[in-house]
Amino acid sequence: MKVYSVDNFAALIGIDWADKKHDICEHPNPSEKYYYSIIKNKPEALHEWAMSLKQRYPNQKVAVVCELKKGPLIYALAKYDHLVLFTINPSTVAKYRKAFTPSGAKDDPSDALIQVEILTLHMQKLNVIEPESAAMRSLSQLVEYRRSLVQDSVNLSNKITATLKNYYPQALEWFKEKDTFIFCDFISKWPCLARVKRAKKQTLLDFFNSHNSHYAHVNEARILSIKNAMSLTDDLGVIEPNQQLIEVLIAQFKVLLKGIETLDKAIKKAYKAQGDKVIFDSLPGAGPQLAPRLLVAFGNNRNRYNDASELQKYAGIAPVIERSGKKMWTHWRYSCPTFLRQTFVEWAGFSIRYSFWAKAYYEQQKSKGKPHNSIIRSLAFKWIRIVFKCWKTNTPYDESKYLEALKRRGSPLLKFALNG
Repeated sequence: MKVYSVDNFAALIGIDWADKKHDICEHPNPSEKYYYSIIKNKPEALHEWAMSLKQRYPNQKVAVVCELKKGPLIYALAKYDHLVLFTINPSTVAKYRKAFTPSGAKDDPSDALIQVEILTLHMQKLNVIEPESAAMRSLSQLVEYRRSLVQDSVNLSNKITATLKNYYPQALEWFKEKDTFIFCDFISKWPCLARVKRAKKQTLLDFFNSHNSHYAHVNEARILSIKNAMSLTDDLGVIEPNQQLIEVLIAQFKVLLKGIETLDKAIKKAYKAQGDKVIFDSLPGAGPQLAPRLLVAFGNNRNRYNDASELQKYAGIAPVIERSGKKMWTHWRYSCPTFLRQTFVEWAGFSIRYSFWAKAYYEQQKSKGKPHNSIIRSLAFKWIRIVFKCWKTNTPYDESKYLEALKRRGSPLLKFALNG
């Protein structure tokens, strides 16, 4: 990743963004002057402002710093070649402001000025927003949106479960998996026990078969349970409002499930077009959901990170070590891209089922009394180092080669696995 200095730019600009307008602090270089302005949060206004910078600083780069890594403002400014976008953590600006404004006063122009001051003094420590290819950026948003929808579906599933327990708990026993269309369609067709008990056996069988539920013993068990089911309550004051709510929740649930299916197809198509697909397909336990997320985590710009430690720190997987006097302690890295960290942690957890050495490592650490979450984070730390090398060398992961490398080094992990 290219390292910039203040001398590389004709001007340094801080943007304190908001929903309706953005406050600007512009500092021409070299100069001691600061100019303040306000621009509307509209595409036309942003374009006019960006082009005015190009006219005032012809054939020169302008540094722009903002408390954003993505979003409409970043998407709008990223297309201009004469702008180099830096990102700064909002907490950094807040702490800087607090240090020099003990009263706690805050106004937007001063925040833009603070950003310029931090950019001037600490430019080399700030991250530069270097957009990946359009295809990679598209895949990145798709996998993140999918994960968000999955979480929404989990939350909605919990609401549906709680509602059914109020008046119709048998439906939860008949269908173990709630995030399925057969479950949604069954509740939509028979939203209460009284209705489903009136259904004929053939009607129920036809329903199950139409939803590709062809296991005779499962269907027979469901039908027998339906006929023998006893209502939790006959109080219409309980049944009717809960039934109305469940119909609304199921309708929302079906929309979410269809949306996730649509995104899955789009992700599969976008991922298939990526040249590095073969690397991430080779990772144990990655699968169709996590492999695209891991590919996005690394990206296709191999100059982005000099070594694995940079990615470990950026993703929040590398712990933070603090010292004060003679004391030293380690804690979780608080400021990091949450989705990125979540990706590595989730995959590390899955890898235990599919990787011999990962399972051995988990059992080894567990035998030492380490808690589950700490082991998974530590495992993710190790995996990043391994995958980073595969990514840098365009080499798919090979478990047998890695085990051979551990054997050559006389790894105590293998000895533990063999003796365990």
